[in-house]
Amino acid sequence: MRAACWRVILAEMYEYKFVRIRLSKKGSPFTSKPEEDYEERVHQYASQGWRLVQIFAPPTYGQGIAAYFELIFERPKV
Repeated sequence: MRAACWRVILAEMYEYKFVRIRLSKKGSPFTSKPEEDYEERVHQYASQGWRLVQIFAPPTYGQGIAAYFELIFERPKV
């Protein structure tokens, strides 16, 4: 089966949630820390049936440093 077909099948089987966690702008951008407890958020969503599948940090500052990261969760559609 072609890759595009698999994406359609998977999209029908799962739903996704994207949770943005901002990084502090205090001090150097190389030492920025999350503004909230991301582990707590993972446990919160896991208790609702979500599974963490990826943490994504897009480069958004001029130096290629992220201003935030996103937790990407999935769970089977009901």
